[in-house]
Formats: sequence, structure tokens, C-alpha cells
Amino acid sequence: MTGTLITVAPTGAESSKADVPALPVTLDELVTTAKECEALGASIVHVHIRDDAARPTLDQGRLRDTVAALREGTGLIVQLSSGGSVHDPEADRLAVLDAAPEMASCTMGTVNFGADVFMNRWEFIVGLHTRMQERGIVPEYEIFDLGQLTTLQQLLGRYGLPAGGHVHVDLVMGVPGGMPGTAAALVACEQAIRDLPEGTTFSATGIGRSTIPVMLASLSAGGHLRVGMEDTLTYAKGRPVESNMQLVARAVGFAQLAQRPPLTPSQARELLGVPAR
Repeated sequence: MTGTLITVAPTGAESSKADVPALPVTLDELVTTAKECEALGASIVHVHIRDDAARPTLDQGRLRDTVAALREGTGLIVQLSSGGSVHDPEADRLAVLDAAPEMASCTMGTVNFGADVFMNRWEFIVGLHTRMQERGIVPEYEIFDLGQLTTLQQLLGRYGLPAGGHVHVDLVMGVPGGMPGTAAALVACEQAIRDLPEGTTFSATGIGRSTIPVMLASLSAGGHLRVGMEDTLTYAKGRPVESNMQLVARAVGFAQLAQRPPLTPSQARELLGVPAR
């Protein structure tokens, strides 16, 4: 792979607007952020949304409006989170697909998430996977621990390849309760990915202080990058992140140093099996 797929995750469900004023929580803020990140080199936007009080929500009307606005205002691949917040019920998380995103996340197992539990039962995983197959929504399989790659292997063996035919995973590293954000952990995952269908690709996300080590390890192993204020709020020690654009620009710089420049949204669609607009 000679290019780098860069995903921006601008908001997430954990941080509050009161604590992080730069966090994009309104639709206008999200679209503006997406446009600016696309101009810098991002090709996917991973989306969580907020309500009028800036609290995480899976409101169906807001989800549909968000997908429509991002499709109209950008060329980015619109990827909705089916994770929501750790407190959202399964039915609401499955209903995320009703907003007709181009991609959606599909987490491959339950994981301790700090003091909470991010629940992903096998039956729920199968439901997400098969509904995305039926609707032509391309999944990104989120992996929080090494064993979840074995779960993905079982899922694909029993229920077939995803919509678009290409398997792409995101290694979420450094979550308290999940795998560490280290080069050694990434190499272990990269070895396990070889047991998945030929051509499987991966991105890596380093949470908090693991952001830079994970970016460098992923690029060196032929992987791709996800960055954003969902995953880290500190640019450097003692220096808060000012914007998502700051994080995307750094990822683009690292990709160019690795001689793997950012993929355009069109190139990303071709790689991932996402239909052209």
C-alpha cells in the first residue's frame, strides 16, 4: 500500500463541551471540521453526534440530518459509530444503520472501558454484520483486544464477507481495559490479521498518550491512521489539542515522511469497496 487512509474522529461520546470547548458538537461545527480535515488529507469521518445540550445521542432524525449534511458538504466517506456511548441500548445502536451511512463501525467484542463496560454480545455483532450486508453499508471492524481478531475470523467464516467485499479493521489501542498502545501489541495484531481474508487492511488508533507511538508503528507496519479529538485531547505534554485539524495535519505529515501520502476520498472508496457518489 503506497498511500495512507486517514480517518478523523472529531467528537466521540466521552468528552463534554464544557471541559473541551473546541470539541465540535453542533451540526455546523461538525460539517466545518469535516471540510477542513478533508482539505488537509482526511478521507473518512467517523461520526458521533450530540443533542442540543451537547450530550451524546443516537436520535434518528439527527443522524439522518448529519449524514445528509456531510454528504452534501464534503466528499468524505461518512462512517457512523454503532457504538454510541457505553450506555446506549442495542436496539438504538442497530437503528444507526437506518440513517443510511456509507460505512459504520462494528466492534468485535465486549471490553472493559475504564470504569464502564462496552457491551458487544455475539448476537449483536452478527446482527450488525448481516444488516450491513443487506443494506450495502461497509463495516469497519473495531478491535479493542487481540482475541477480537479471532472473533472476526469466525464471523466472516460463518456469515461471509462484508458489503463491498473488502475487510478493514481499526485497532483501538490504549483504552483502559483493552490492549496497550504499544508497537509490540500492534505487531501481534498485524500477525493475526494475516489469518483474515487476503487483502485485509487495518488502521490504528492510539488513545491519549499512545497516539504518536501507535501512528508510527502503524505506518511502519503498512497500516493506516485514525486521529481526532474523540481519541486524544493533548497534542503534547502540557499542550491541549486546539482542533481536529491540528491532529489531522500531524498525521498527514507523518504519512508523507513515511512516503505514503494521504489517500483521497475517491482512492479510499476504491480501497474499501465503498461505492462512488
